[in-house]
Amino acid sequence: MNEVNEIENMFDELWPILRSITGDGVRKTHDILSRIVPLTRYEIPSGTKVLDWTIPPEWVVREAYVINPDGRRILDIAENNLHLLNYSIPFQQTVSREELDQHLYSIPDKANAIPYVISYYNPTWGFCISHKERMQLPDGDYTVIIDTDHIQGSLTLSEFVLPGETQQEVFFHTYTCHPSLAHNELSGPLAAIFLARRLSQLPNRRLTYRFVFTPETIGAIAYLAMRGEELRQNMIAGYVITCVGDNGPLTYKYSRDGNTLADRVAEYVFDQLENGRVSYRPFDPYGSDQRQYCSQGYRLPVGSIMRTPYGEYPEYHTSLDNKNIMDFEAMAKTIDVYSKVVNTLELNRTYKNTKPYGEPQLGKIKEIYYNTDTMHASDITLAAKWEIHFCDGEHDLLDIANMSRLDIDLLYKVAERLASAGLFEHCD
Repeated sequence: MNEVNEIENMFDELWPILRSITGDGVRKTHDILSRIVPLTRYEIPSGTKVLDWTIPPEWVVREAYVINPDGRRILDIAENNLHLLNYSIPFQQTVSREELDQHLYSIPDKANAIPYVISYYNPTWGFCISHKERMQLPDGDYTVIIDTDHIQGSLTLSEFVLPGETQQEVFFHTYTCHPSLAHNELSGPLAAIFLARRLSQLPNRRLTYRFVFTPETIGAIAYLAMRGEELRQNMIAGYVITCVGDNGPLTYKYSRDGNTLADRVAEYVFDQLENGRVSYRPFDPYGSDQRQYCSQGYRLPVGSIMRTPYGEYPEYHTSLDNKNIMDFEAMAKTIDVYSKVVNTLELNRTYKNTKPYGEPQLGKIKEIYYNTDTMHASDITLAAKWEIHFCDGEHDLLDIANMSRLDIDLLYKVAERLASAGLFEHCD
């Protein structure tokens, strides 16, 4: 089975699961993802202080639905788990149409869409409904059944760490908390887990790679409480993987500082793409967990490679964000882009010319030469000359690649050849 089919099959398996920021739905999701690479799981008890937040009670859901005046069951989470207000408190009572309406959520300009609405920290009960169905509800009495609990449980998060030759880390984060949302939710953990498998199969890794799966916001904050100082010491680049499921143009959202290694590598990789369908977004403190890692105290070099960003497509946070808008081949190509990011990070080094006075004699170094037939410099010679001038302990290969328009793979091979000849020393 090829990777595209594997991704689609796992999507189908994950789709029906009722997820939230806590609960068995998250655990079941991590169980399924762990079949690709083994995730290490952590359970943070309810009530635990994490930075300025507190882990909330765990949400337990058994069933939720409404019986209309005709005796028909409607708004049943067994049919669509977006119907229940996420984190709804329990409620079992017969109410009037008017009272029910005070606890319904719909989107007037998206008449056929069920919205995704949460109530994590403002306890109440409610249901989400398409606006068309809401307008057709008859007068009369409605029996509301919401069989839920909020217990002293825990918040689930998982990580997968691939050690490298150095402790320098590349960080990938994604979230597993949205129920039945495709592009906005499931595309992220699916891309992350299959990227993790690809990296686990590399014969050699210079860098260490860390993959983190948490619920959005509170999960990232809990992870920072666990690992924040370690990330500050070791992370050289990081990315939030989200919204990679449709066939929109590749989009890069910059880190807070906008000129980190993560940003520079993403620009370089985007510049190498053949079709040129790319766009860029400056950092803003809206959406996704990038804002947690880029917060003032941590200021980590975390960007995000996406396709159509959150909030910029009409199906966002509604039942219309489903398999119909997914493009699994495009998702696999996005994983290819992340793989190119990894390759660039692996090759990027800083060297210092040990013979900086004048140009050293290159003819005596095997494979570093002019084409004597045409007297035009080969790419290998060009790479050597660029590196001789700019490998000064301050410019890395990525700088030189951007200046010379030469491929970083070539620059790395030439730099290593010059290092083995004693002309360069490593500065990393």
